[in-house]
Amino acid sequence: MDQARDAIDADDREIGDHLDAVTEADYTLTHYFAANVPGYRGWQWCVVLAGCPDSDDVTINEVALLPGSSALTAPVWVPWDQRVRPGDLHPGDLLAAPADDPRLVPGYVDNGDFDLVDEEAAVAEEIGLGRKRLLSRDGRLDAAQRWVDGDHGPAADMARSARHNCLTCAFYLPVVGSLRAAFGVCANEFSADGHVVHAEYGCGAHSDVKAPEGAGSPAFDAYDDGAVEIHANS
Repeated sequence: MDQARDAIDADDREIGDHLDAVTEADYTLTHYFAANVPGYRGWQWCVVLAGCPDSDDVTINEVALLPGSSALTAPVWVPWDQRVRPGDLHPGDLLAAPADDPRLVPGYVDNGDFDLVDEEAAVAEEIGLGRKRLLSRDGRLDAAQRWVDGDHGPAADMARSARHNCLTCAFYLPVVGSLRAAFGVCANEFSADGHVVHAEYGCGAHSDVKAPEGAGSPAFDAYDDGAVEIHANS
């Protein structure tokens, strides 16, 4: 153990207690010492000793500073395009879609997104005008799944407690293209204003909701509190 400790090229104050000795293979032993190095809390000095059969000589194979189980280490490196998350884009930032992005196809390619209502868009698509890139089928399906699972999907808490759905609401503006049958944009400033909502989403601000009668709240009838008698608990 002393030979292993002496092999560490560090100040004595940076070499802590002996932690463990592990036999890695025949004639190979690894010693671990606590590392009292500033900024390396939880790290360990690792010294590998090796010998030979029928010999008393011991050599130093390797000395390293390694993180222990409680060490603070840098996270595994992830390419930038895999680290970007929704909400990371800020004013002035540039985020280019990859050239082989499966969500996009060239504008001259038939992407299968037809809008029977917009005849001009159909003509522009046929002669190759308009945007350079369009959403592919995969891109539309990805978006649709996010919107279904999101805060304005049919399974949201607001939708489950509503009596009416967006499809029958005057504030519901259907989107164009093949997603028109399932999604629209809410135009009610007191609800999901400006957000894409599912046709089966709903809220209490539906255009067909009737105002409550009387002076009470929407959930209860009004009552005269002057006629209520207060009794102390016995």
